Order: sequence, then structure tokens, then C-alpha cells
Amino acid sequence: MINSHDILETINMIDNENLDIRTVTMGISLLDCVDSDCGKACDKIYDKICRYAGNLVKTGEDISKEYGIPIINKRISVTPIAIVAGACPGADPVRYARTLDRAAREVGVNFIGGYSTLVHKGFAPGDYALMRSIPQALSETEFVCSSVNIGTTKSGINMDAVDRMGQIVLETAKLTADRDCIGAAKLVVFCNAPEDNPFMAGAFHGVGEPDCVINVGVSGPGVVRAALAKAGDCDITAVADIVKKTAFKITRMGQLVAQEASRRLYVPFGIVDLSLAPTPAVGDSVAHILEEMGLECCGAHGTTACLALLNDAVKKGGVMASSHVGGLSGAFIPVTEDAGMIHAARCGALSITKLEAMTAVCSVGLDMINIPGDTPPEIISAIIADEAAIGMVNSKTTAVRVIPAIGKKAGDELNFGGLLGGGPVMAVNPYSPLKFIRRGGRIPAPMQSLKN
Repeated sequence: MINSHDILETINMIDNENLDIRTVTMGISLLDCVDSDCGKACDKIYDKICRYAGNLVKTGEDISKEYGIPIINKRISVTPIAIVAGACPGADPVRYARTLDRAAREVGVNFIGGYSTLVHKGFAPGDYALMRSIPQALSETEFVCSSVNIGTTKSGINMDAVDRMGQIVLETAKLTADRDCIGAAKLVVFCNAPEDNPFMAGAFHGVGEPDCVINVGVSGPGVVRAALAKAGDCDITAVADIVKKTAFKITRMGQLVAQEASRRLYVPFGIVDLSLAPTPAVGDSVAHILEEMGLECCGAHGTTACLALLNDAVKKGGVMASSHVGGLSGAFIPVTEDAGMIHAARCGALSITKLEAMTAVCSVGLDMINIPGDTPPEIISAIIADEAAIGMVNSKTTAVRVIPAIGKKAGDELNFGGLLGGGPVMAVNPYSPLKFIRRGGRIPAPMQSLKN
């Protein structure tokens, strides 16, 4: 039963501890828009997105005003465009990207995800062309986000795709170098990509999803940190309990918003994503939660253990609050989007090597990391391969979103502004993995894949 204390506590979380709904994302299937004529397909896509999502932004704003809950982003995810583009083998896939961008602008959303392809076991019609087009597509559009799934626990890792993605990430950064390499910040390379992820840049609408669905992503690092600060000196078991109880409260708010948006838009409710998504704002940092647990600085020895505790407790608390949990659901560690991570990287406490270790126990991977602009593509591919291996072996989602900072070296700064933030360019290991990457083929699936 809700009492006055719960109401006042929630108000304080919103006013003083950065509690918010990070995103309400509408997933839209484009399977019925497939056409052998690219122009007709693009017209169908534009019309369907505008028809389904025309009231998405207004509905989010109305709910926010009515309940006093900040809803930061309203977004759209669509069927991976490579599937749609496969019916038009001679057409330029960038035409689809322009259509998505035009539709996003028309309905007023922050981002639209789904300029994507799933190549974890090989390449189907449309996959090669879409992958080659990603740099141009992201350089010519404002709202479009792209993702490529190159591995799964069941299939292994497609190393031919890994090789290509290192080159594509670098080319995307170069084509948007005049805009702080923003294109690479809208491109994610996945292993075990979920079909119902509401967070950008990796959101796409999976083929197993309904025709249209509402997914919500919650966030509240500041709330968790404040709860631990109030608890003072307590043992680790008590820390886990505090995080679980706090995650429960955060998720209940997300469930409320998801159900209300679903009702008002006449669209099925999909999932609540439990992820703790930070921002560059002071007091909204996952790194500061870890430091509240007792670390002098994020990146110190003990960071991975603290993060494992946090991630597990968030999930345990969240699943008690909602019957439909999905997406990524964990603690995000995007360096440029987290004030504490930015500080840790600047002072040298946090390295890419340590971040890689941390990704073994949390969502989602090496995220929003600035690397030197002269980093060879094979090193980027090898970073992708390492993260994919962690995801594949541990049956979890991992991803890489690195931004080669063209014209900058380790220690320089690259800033995007807004939620994408900014931060230092981090050094990479310079020793070459070229021969390994160029072997191609597929890393076989691990024994965990034989669970049937």
C-alpha cells in the first residue's frame, strides 16, 4: 500500500537525486513494408512510422506532466533495415536511412534505431550492402542509430564481420570528424544483441516482436548512491539489500509509465529495462555508486567486484517490481556519459583494460570510449573480438561503441555535449593483432551452446 512516506521519498528522488525515465521507446515492425521497389518500400516505412508514432512524444510529455516524472527521451526502434533492404539488392541502403531520419524528424523523437544487421552466423542478402553503407548513412543523418550483431553464444563469432567492422567504425569517425566524430557514437557492435532493447544506439525491433510495442528504460544511479550514503557504514550484505530495495522502487515507476503509455497509445506493453544509465550530470553516475561502496576511485582494484554486486542487486530488485523485464537490464558504464567515469579516466585510475574486465559482470560493454584517431582498424576489430568473446562465453550481451577521435591522441579531449557527454581520449595497446584478425572464418560456439 502506498503511503505518504513513499510519495515524499519518490518526490525527493526526482527533485534531488536525478531519478528519471531515461526512455520510452516504441518498437515498430517494418516486415509489411518490404517491397522489391526501394522507393515504394521507403514510402511505406515513412507512412507506418508516422502513423504509429505520431503521438508518441506528446503522450510522453503528457504522462510526465501528469505524474511529475521526468521522461528524458522518446525514441523509435524498427526492424533491422538489412532485412527490408534484402528485397532490393540493387538499391542504395542509404535511402532507407534518409527515410528513417525524415520520419524521426516528423514525429519529433530523439533517435531512431534499427539501421542494423544480424550477421553472427554469416551474411544474407542485404547484409554486405548495409554494412558498407553505415559510414555514409550515419554521416548524412541526424537521428539514425546503427548496430551490427557479430556473434552469439549459440553460433560463435563471425570474424569476417569483426574484420569489416573495425574498418567501418574508423571510416564512420572520419566522415564525421568535423562534428567530433559523432557518427561512431551512434554505432554499436554487439554479441548476443537483445530484440527488445529500448536504449540507443543499439535498439532495433526484433523479428520475434509484435507489430508495435512500448518498451521503457529506467534510470537512477543518483538514487542508489544517495541510498548508500544514507546507510553509512554497513556490511556488504546490507549494501546489496539497499540496492535491491532501491531498484524495486525505481522499476515500479518505470512499470507505471510503461503501462500508462501503452494504454494511451493503444500499443502492447513490452518490457521494462532495468539498466542504471548514467549521464554527465553531477550526482547521476554509476562510478560514484562504486565509490560510495568504498573505492577511492572507480578503476581501483575491487571495482569489478563492486560492479558485480551492483548489477546483481539491481536485477534482483527489479524483477520483483515488474513481470516483464528485458532489454539489457544491468549497470551501464559508458565512459563519456558518466561524470565519475570521466574523472577516473582523466586521472588515470580507469583504463580500457580495466573496463574490459568490468564488462564481464555488467551491461553492456566497452561503451562510449574515445580512442586515438590513428588507431589502426585491426586494433578496433580486436577490441570488438575480445568483447564478443566475453559475451559469447558468459551467455550475456556485450557490445563495443568506441569513437576514434580523428586528429587527437591519448590525453586529448573529445566532447559531444548533451547525454553523450565527452571525455579524454584513452590509450589503446599498440601491439598488432593484424594476422589474427585477417584469418577470418568463425570462432566456434562454446560448450554452453549445447544446452538443448
